[in-house]
Amino acid sequence: MRTPEIATVEYLVQVLDEHPQWREAVRARLLTRELLELPQQLADFAAATDRRFEAVDQQIAETRRQLAESTANTDRRFTAMDQQLAETRRQLAETDRRLAESTANTDRQLKQLRTDIGPIKAAHAANSARAEADMMAEKQGLTFVAFVERQERWAMVPASDKRKLSEKELLSFRYADIVIRAAEPDGTECYVAVEVSYTANGRDTQRAQRNAQLLTRFTGRRA
Repeated sequence: MRTPEIATVEYLVQVLDEHPQWREAVRARLLTRELLELPQQLADFAAATDRRFEAVDQQIAETRRQLAESTANTDRRFTAMDQQLAETRRQLAETDRRLAESTANTDRQLKQLRTDIGPIKAAHAANSARAEADMMAEKQGLTFVAFVERQERWAMVPASDKRKLSEKELLSFRYADIVIRAAEPDGTECYVAVEVSYTANGRDTQRAQRNAQLLTRFTGRRA
């Protein structure tokens, strides 16, 4: 095969177009290895970049999915917490109501208990005082003789005095806690009026003094 003679650049380009293998050989002679490999490197870089962007897109999509799921879970937790808080408030309100009701019932029971125990305490105090009646008389320099019971005391009141005295005074005398018949050192009979109380306030003292005055008034004896 006869090799063509190339006289002009135009003819060279035409020959290269007709013989692609010559074109590649010329390119290999004219261009460096780096330049020859550059298109492939660019293609590889583009592919790698596409893969990285695809991975980033996937990561973004996954992050968005996780964020959406986390938001949904958070919303559910807050909803559950709101429900629990509402239930706790309801239970606290119910507890407060029951506590108030229980406290009111306890107060009523304590009040009733005090009312019920009052007479028992009074009776116990009166019984304790009666057991020490001889000591009470002794402290007055007297000798205990006997108790003056309610019926005997009431019989001491003359009919005229019953009309003069108020109902309160008569009841106080008739229901006095303790009236003692005692004897003075010379044997003269006298009386001791006792009022029994846990508080021992002025009213108890006044009642005892008034009953002693009434005993003297009714019997003419010292009291």
